[in-house]
Amino acid sequence: MNTTDTSTPTYRRAGQDLWQFIKSELKPKGKLLTPFNIISAPIILVGLVLIVLRFTKGLGATTNLNQEFPWGIWIGFDVVTGVAFAAGAYIVTFMVYVLRMEKYHSIVRATVLNGFLAYIFYAGALALDLGRPWKIVNPIIGNSFGVSSVLFLVAWHFLLYMMAQFIEFSPAIAEWLGLRKLRKILGTLTVGAVVFGICLSMLHQSGLGALFLLAPAKIHPLWYTEYIPVLFIVSSVFAGMSIVIIEGTISHRVFRHQISAEHHAKHMDIMVGLSRLAAAALFVYFFMKILVLIHGMHWHELLTPMGYLYLVEVLGFVVLPFVIFVLGAKNRSRKLLLSGAIISAVGIIFNRLNISVIAFKWYAPVHYMPSWIEVVVTLAVVLGEIWAFRWVANRMPVFMESPQWVKTLDTEVEHPVPVGAVPVKAKKL
Repeated sequence: MNTTDTSTPTYRRAGQDLWQFIKSELKPKGKLLTPFNIISAPIILVGLVLIVLRFTKGLGATTNLNQEFPWGIWIGFDVVTGVAFAAGAYIVTFMVYVLRMEKYHSIVRATVLNGFLAYIFYAGALALDLGRPWKIVNPIIGNSFGVSSVLFLVAWHFLLYMMAQFIEFSPAIAEWLGLRKLRKILGTLTVGAVVFGICLSMLHQSGLGALFLLAPAKIHPLWYTEYIPVLFIVSSVFAGMSIVIIEGTISHRVFRHQISAEHHAKHMDIMVGLSRLAAAALFVYFFMKILVLIHGMHWHELLTPMGYLYLVEVLGFVVLPFVIFVLGAKNRSRKLLLSGAIISAVGIIFNRLNISVIAFKWYAPVHYMPSWIEVVVTLAVVLGEIWAFRWVANRMPVFMESPQWVKTLDTEVEHPVPVGAVPVKAKKL
């Protein structure tokens, strides 16, 4: 089966009417009747109908949430897990713009785009879970500022980080629209936005973990610890790297006609580097989990049903992907690296759902189970993000090289000619 998307981005030419160009770009590109479209389109459409039903009928009519279990998979998966998966953006940009690891420069835009869209869609999923969603703007507009609340911190970090990511990706939009002056200005803002975004991302990654510090008696002792915020930061590293490896592997197949031969040749080196970073984070995470277990002295809990679940999470989704990443990097095996990334990503889903849903009030006689509406809406959110990513990648320079005028512009920014200087003419031999 041919899974390649053969559509190619086109850039606005000098003198071409801007609105006419945008109108032409709104038209579909590539094949419409593909297996992915046929499967995902009905799910998205049904999900949109269910979202309307949720806002008109309320949470009680569409979810299995109640006063005992106010958070379900819309928080546990869409938000808490989704934010961890989007962590690849702050890690890769830190590596490229701060550590100057130019080897990873070719994946920056795809990673930032994935992170930006993840935050947009998962912030939308957050609105789905609110009993009074129209009050989502309260932390921003100053109506009853809850400055002592962790959620107040997370809300502001979400908003500011989405703005930072938009600035990071905006040069690609300016190149697509042929806005040269704007592209020059935006290019100078990238490093500042990256540094600001790194600080924000690390803070709200830990902030999401800090939310669970408020429920020590409701979370199983094997998962509750005062170090949850630190564990969330560390786990976001291998979660983000795993998603970058998975997304990169799929993109190099689907969008391979847009990727240069040079970047194709470097792809394995990039995957190996990312897998080594993921393996290091998994090792640190496992070491911290052991320390927390020893410090908490909950050995007897390991021989309970919840203890077996804990062992499956730690051994099957932390130790196992660590070993696979190490072997895959050593042997430069694409299959092993992809397998390790998939197992690691599933492990993050397992961990976040354990903390927020499964191990939350594990002692309750009747436990929360998501309704079919919650599941379909979650699938619609994930598939909607994939559609948005593909739409942008088929139009803007995400995988394809930027127009030639951009390279000239960047050279002028990096090596500006002093005011009043006279260009030196080459001497004739």
